[in-house]
Amino acid sequence: MNAPKKVALYARVSTHDQNPDLQLHALRELAQRRGWVVHGEFVDIGVSGSKDRRPQLDVMLKDIRKGKLGRSGVVAIWKLDRLARSVRHLVVLAEELRDLDVDLVSVEDTIDTTTASGRFTFHVLGAVAELERELIRERTIQGLAAARRRGSVLGRRPVKFDLARATELRGQGVSYEKVASTVGVSVGTIYAALKRLQESPSE
Repeated sequence: MNAPKKVALYARVSTHDQNPDLQLHALRELAQRRGWVVHGEFVDIGVSGSKDRRPQLDVMLKDIRKGKLGRSGVVAIWKLDRLARSVRHLVVLAEELRDLDVDLVSVEDTIDTTTASGRFTFHVLGAVAELERELIRERTIQGLAAARRRGSVLGRRPVKFDLARATELRGQGVSYEKVASTVGVSVGTIYAALKRLQESPSE
């Protein structure tokens, strides 16, 4: 007889006024219904979904990377937006879990990669994320080329930073915060510059 799967339960609320109990109750019920052994409950409170770093998510991923869920473990969440900040981020996380032989189950989204249909859904999400990344990259590169042909200066004040590098990083799905930190300017500068590039006609 196979040993029961181990599951890590992850919940998140964006403000300290919100309560994660609804999420945790649904996740505990799921684990009980499926006969899974709960490895731990990881709850981020007052953490925005746009944040790159989430303390409890990081702890959970560290446990998974150390093999603490064993083979064929599971990460259970209430909704996909509790886990990932974007489709691209979701796909990256799901791919890492798959490489570690860990499945992902979302209660409200009826996503379950322990099933063939659930795995197919994630393949579709992955294709959408890749298309989104390529479109962003194409628009920013076209906008940059058009601005250079016109001899335009981006921004009210010339700010020296590697715009090509910033474009490349955003095309890879890196957050604005990380891009800004990498090239050494403010988030507002990066956001405004890249938005202007995307809106520039390719001529």
